[in-house]
Amino acid sequence: MSKAKSADLILKLYELRREEKMREARNWMITFFPESAQDITQTMMNDETSAYYRMVTSYWDMAASFVNHGAINEKMFNEVSGEAVMVFSRIEPFLEEIRGMNGSPNYLANLEKLIMRMPDAKEMLAKRREMMKRMMQARNEAAAKSVTT
Repeated sequence: MSKAKSADLILKLYELRREEKMREARNWMITFFPESAQDITQTMMNDETSAYYRMVTSYWDMAASFVNHGAINEKMFNEVSGEAVMVFSRIEPFLEEIRGMNGSPNYLANLEKLIMRMPDAKEMLAKRREMMKRMMQARNEAAAKSVTT
C-alpha cells in the first residue's frame, strides 16, 4: 500500500467521522465509562444508546480491518487515530465476557488485533482509561462551576 493511497483512505475515514449522527455517537462515546460487561450489554439493548455504541465500535472495527489487511499503512493510521485506542480502552477489560455473553467470539477482533500489536498495549490502555476519566471529571467540574457562577 502506497503512502498516498493510505493517506487518501485515512482522509475518507475522517470524512465519515464528520457525519452528523457519527459526531453525536462519538460525543456520547467520550462519556461512556462501563464498569462491567453488563454495562456494555445494557447499553447495546438501550434504545437511546445502542445505535451510538454500535456505530462507533463497528466503525473502528471496520477501520482496523482495513489496516489489518494492508489497505492502510499501520504506522500512518496509528499516528492519527488515537480515538480507536480510546474506544477500545473502554471495552477491552470486558471483551472476553461480552464475546461469551453474545456468542460472538470475533466481536471487535479487528480492533483488538490492531491495538494489541502496539508496544505495551495493556499498560497503554489502562493509562488511557485513567486519563479519560480524569479529563471527564475535570470537564464535569468545570461545567458545574460555570453553572454556579
